[in-house]
Amino acid sequence: MDALSPEREDTWLRMEDPSAIGSARRIATALAEDRRFGEEHAGQVAVAVSEAASNLVKHATMGTMLVRPHPSSRESIEVISIDHGPGMADTVGPIRDGYSTAGTLGIGLGAITRLSDAYDIYSRPGKGTVLTMRFTAKNAPPAESRSCGLYRPVGDEIVSGDAFAVEDTGRTVTAVMCDGLGHGVAAAEASREAVRVFREDPEGTPLAIVERVHRALGHTRGGALAVVHVDRTTGSVRYAGVGNISGWICHYEGRQGMTSVPGIAGHKARSLREFQYDLPPHGVVVLHSDGLTERWDLAAYPGLLTHTSPVIAGTLLRDSAIRRDDACVLAIRTEP
Repeated sequence: MDALSPEREDTWLRMEDPSAIGSARRIATALAEDRRFGEEHAGQVAVAVSEAASNLVKHATMGTMLVRPHPSSRESIEVISIDHGPGMADTVGPIRDGYSTAGTLGIGLGAITRLSDAYDIYSRPGKGTVLTMRFTAKNAPPAESRSCGLYRPVGDEIVSGDAFAVEDTGRTVTAVMCDGLGHGVAAAEASREAVRVFREDPEGTPLAIVERVHRALGHTRGGALAVVHVDRTTGSVRYAGVGNISGWICHYEGRQGMTSVPGIAGHKARSLREFQYDLPPHGVVVLHSDGLTERWDLAAYPGLLTHTSPVIAGTLLRDSAIRRDDACVLAIRTEP
C-alpha cells in the first residue's frame, strides 16, 4: 500500500533572481545524496533542476518551484515548476536536440527530459507552464504518480492550516483533506490531528472516518473535512464531508460536484451523510480547500485530464488559489 502525505512542510521557492537557481540546485543535490543516488546520478539531478530553475528566472512570470522528497517513495525526488507565462504552443518540439527556442521556456527541455526518470509538461500560450520531474535512485521501483497533493500557507505563515493524506492500494484509494479553521499553527494542529486519526484506520468507509475524526477534533479549533473513497475497478466514488472542502469528479465533458453537509468538524456537524457517485472512464477526482476558488473551468484547459496528477494539481493551484487563505489541492487519477 502506498501512503501519500507530506512528512514536512513543502517549501515553494520564488524563482525571481539567479540566487534562486542555486537554492533549488542545493536542495535537489542534498535530497539525491540523502537517497544514495551516487555522485553521477546526483549530478544529473542537479543539472536538470538547474535547467528548469534557470528557465523560470530568465523567461517566466511569477515562477515558483517545489523540490521535495516524493510523498509516496523514500527513494525518489519530485520537482514541480510552475509559472504564469508566456507559455508554449508546442511542448514536443523543444525536447528534440537542435530545436531552438531562444527567449522562451523551451530552452533546456531536451536536457530535462533526458536526465529525469519521468516528466510531464502542460503549457498554454499566455497562460503559463507546469513542468514536473521525478528522479528515482538506481534499482529502486518507480514512484507512483496517480495521486498528488499540493499545498501552500497564506502570506508569510510558515505552516499551512490545510493538510491531506492518501492511502492507495492500486485498486482503491482513500483520501482525507482537512482545512483547519483560520490559519497558522492552531489551524495546522487541527488538520494534522485529522490526518493522524485517519492514519490509524484508513480502511473504514468515508462516513465512519468522518465521524471518527469529528469526535477527535473536539479539543482543537476544528475545521472543514472531507473523505473520499475511489474504487478504480468498479468505477464508483463514495464521499462524506463537513464544511467547505470542495470535491469534484472531473471528466472530458465537465465536472460533477460532491456534497458536503454544513458544519465545523470537531464542533458542529449535523446529519453526517455519505454519498455515492459513478466514476466515468478516465475520470479524475479533485479535492481542494476553500483557498482555491470553485470557479475553475475544465474547458479552459484542453487536454489537462490526460496529464499526470502532479500537473493537474499544479495547474489548479496556480490558477485557482487566488484567495488570501491557505490553499490545498489533491488530484487522484483513476488510470496511470
